[in-house]
Amino acid sequence: MAQRGIREYDAKRMLAKYLPDYLKDFSYRGEIALVSPDTDLDSLVAENPWLKAKKLVVKPDQLFGKRGKLGLVLLDATWDEARAYLKENMGSEVVVGGVAGKLTHFLVEPFVLHREEFYVAISSDYDGDNIYFSSEGGICVEEKWDKVVQVRVDVLEGIDRIDLHSKLPSSLGNRLPNVESFIKALYRFYVDLGFAYLEINPFTFDNGSIVPLDLVAKLDDAEEYWKSKKWDGLVFPEPFGRTMSKEELFIKEMDSKTGASLKLTILNPKGKVWTMVAGGGASVIYADTICDLGHARELANYGEYSGDPNTEETYLYCKTILDLMTREKAPNGKVLMIGGAIANFTDVAKTFKGIVMALKEYQDILCDAGVKIYVRRGGPNYEVGLKLMRELGEMLGVPIEVYGPETHMTRIVPLALGGGE
Repeated sequence: MAQRGIREYDAKRMLAKYLPDYLKDFSYRGEIALVSPDTDLDSLVAENPWLKAKKLVVKPDQLFGKRGKLGLVLLDATWDEARAYLKENMGSEVVVGGVAGKLTHFLVEPFVLHREEFYVAISSDYDGDNIYFSSEGGICVEEKWDKVVQVRVDVLEGIDRIDLHSKLPSSLGNRLPNVESFIKALYRFYVDLGFAYLEINPFTFDNGSIVPLDLVAKLDDAEEYWKSKKWDGLVFPEPFGRTMSKEELFIKEMDSKTGASLKLTILNPKGKVWTMVAGGGASVIYADTICDLGHARELANYGEYSGDPNTEETYLYCKTILDLMTREKAPNGKVLMIGGAIANFTDVAKTFKGIVMALKEYQDILCDAGVKIYVRRGGPNYEVGLKLMRELGEMLGVPIEVYGPETHMTRIVPLALGGGE
């Protein structure tokens, strides 16, 4: 399970659309607007007439918190004031937690005057979920963590067997039944829509109805196939301060057009250690092993190719990595690990044909850069694929060591890094 952060805009849009399926009297309408550098503000107003009819809140929507403490939230503003704020701050650079980045996306929504602030959050771990609640929410909730109630929901138990009413603070008074119903509905929404983390801090009551004021959410991206209709074209944004390179964007576009999975993140373009790993789980194991052996700073990339990509897709993926790793020389050469577990259905020979094509194309550049290649793979037609790689090494004059499923998956890591024979 990979937890992927989503914009507050998308989380509130989903909340407004789907929570009424679990809580009939939930009347939050989801009046929200997302503003990016490409947004035509006149068209935005035409599509959302409430922008001129109500007082507004404007805040960045880029996967970082403490926006109020950073002075980045505009409150109780008219549309003209909001528009001026957007013009002034769009594209400006801020530093959040030591990370510098530009403000590119803002959430605009109605301002709700309120006195009460409540906190609720749900998180997942290996064997269940945790629900957190406090009647003293807001920006200082962490400083009042002793007031937070924690409720454990085991994976096989479910929310229906939990006596939530007795666990909530009696100080809620006549609010208690409404809060109890809301939390139970929110939990069902959380599970059914594939969330991995959800925090509403704060939420309040407006004319007796619950209104989420500030929200943080992460989805389990393993649920993407099953929840695609409900996620409705949702796009996972990059973490704040991170801008994708043209190579990463190229692989991302390829990934969007295939049934296979193609992922690439550049960690250190000058790094010595490069990987081309088949399988999401295997990619994590390889990266962990490289870091455990003390080579974290030399790890150049992270990614995976899986789901039976065709020869052309594998060729383009490999070519992209080869192009990146050979742009600069390293004093003692560079290492490329082409690894993976034992495939279930990916045709190893077919994908290796694409890799062979790319390696042939970069023969001279690889030799000049002093690249050594270590291969470990198993699965359908792996014998043919490994034979191709062995023959290729002899033909190219590039050092290529080839191992099959008889060798432990990450054994090539210490071999490649000089820690074993």
